[in-house]
Amino acid sequence: MKMDSKRWMRAAVYVMLVVGAAAFVVGFSSRTPVSGQTTAADELSNAFANVAEKASPSVVFIEVEKEVRSSQMGPGMMPEDLFDFFFGPGGGQMGPGGPGGRGGRGFRMPQGDDENKNEKRLVPYGQGTGFIISPDGYILTNHHVVGDADKVKVKLNDGREFEAEVKGSDEKTEVALIKIEANGLTALPLGDSDKIRVGDWVIAIGNPFGLEHTVTSGIVSARGRGDVSITDYADFIQTDAAINPGNSGGPLLNLNSEVIGMNTAIYSRSGGYMGIGFAIPVNMIKYIEGQLRDTGSVTRGYLGVMIQTLTPDLAKNFGMDGRKGVLIGDVNPDTPAAKAGLQQGDIIVQFNGKPVEEVGSFRTHVATTKPGTKVDMVVVREGKEVSKTVQIEALSKEDEARGRSGRSAGGGTSIKLGMTVQNLTDELAERFGYEKEQGVVVSDVDEGSAAAKAGIQPGMLIKEVNRKAIHNTREFDEALQEAKSGKTALLLVKDGQFARFVAIRLDE
Repeated sequence: MKMDSKRWMRAAVYVMLVVGAAAFVVGFSSRTPVSGQTTAADELSNAFANVAEKASPSVVFIEVEKEVRSSQMGPGMMPEDLFDFFFGPGGGQMGPGGPGGRGGRGFRMPQGDDENKNEKRLVPYGQGTGFIISPDGYILTNHHVVGDADKVKVKLNDGREFEAEVKGSDEKTEVALIKIEANGLTALPLGDSDKIRVGDWVIAIGNPFGLEHTVTSGIVSARGRGDVSITDYADFIQTDAAINPGNSGGPLLNLNSEVIGMNTAIYSRSGGYMGIGFAIPVNMIKYIEGQLRDTGSVTRGYLGVMIQTLTPDLAKNFGMDGRKGVLIGDVNPDTPAAKAGLQQGDIIVQFNGKPVEEVGSFRTHVATTKPGTKVDMVVVREGKEVSKTVQIEALSKEDEARGRSGRSAGGGTSIKLGMTVQNLTDELAERFGYEKEQGVVVSDVDEGSAAAKAGIQPGMLIKEVNRKAIHNTREFDEALQEAKSGKTALLLVKDGQFARFVAIRLDE
């Protein structure tokens, strides 16, 4: 018993020594770090502060004015713009009559009297942000901030004010270049947006609601957002850094104080910040800015194909389950694509060494490729990868207008297609512009039917069913009968100048 008691006492002492040592270690480690030591939080805080300190002198406050006649003025008159939903005229502080001002303050225009109804005057139209990119006064901002302004005023961080000249503004990418007569300015370095990663820290600086040089931080939430219907050519960076009306045109920066994007739009149901903002990647801005500086306008690259989203149904029909790409619905004759041997039904999976996954970003990559450049492409044709080299040409204004009207939609459902077709007569061919075509013409579509849901409309020409050419209604019916239940009917339809594939399920 005595031995057991001694052992018990020695064990107890040992435990107390261990617990005491542990407590000492924990207490020591929890003390405030000694001089020279910083925590990870301190380092991150210092990084944010350093970016704000370095970048703020290069961020400018922009106010714009619009010339109107007194007869056009009236109580509550507000400019209207597509960007009301994002940063546009509705993007300012709330005032009588609701939000107003392009990317900035709300306002009311005074009501003119009869005597001066034809008198013109400049009235405040809104505000935004910009950032200096050269010591001699070149400044980048958004098109919707300055694109239709009659007078642009720039206020620097040190309080100096200048009237700016709009050197060029590109509505289709939302990039604008302005210039002030000044020298020795602090310019922001432009980084490389291709190197950013989802999860990287970013900082936004701007003038939300007129609150100049507001700094917010967040992360890169996503890349390659080309399907948000903001601009014709888009490959947006998505961020959760707090961005509000008035931030439009301001820089999105990495922790090296480099511009990696220009804040352009927000997704909001309230008009304010909801955690989703969009910035134009700086690599696209570089391409646009250079042309605006040299010529005041933008020339885009041109490939000559109609492309569409590779939906799951289309992917299945083309043997592309589990793979991404964009589908060529049509190839225009005598274009770079036609000369390179691209074909209708090819699926583009690689362009200039980069994977192709989404229609919007692919269009942007083509558009921002310098005309004359030879680009290597990879397409999947009949299940096999085929390499092609295409020489990009310049997109004409006419081709750009046609391309915009030729955007495509996706699939549909139901074995009862809910449409009526008829043979392509000479009269119908002349009426719809199908003189050199073959197929059947859609004469009627039932509301809510599979055809309607797939985007089929009267006047469209159905050229193929399941990759088989159709010449008359009999062949059309036979082709549909061959498609067994549980599969899809893959239609090649043409609407005016453009063709696209539509997959309609036949199992419902």
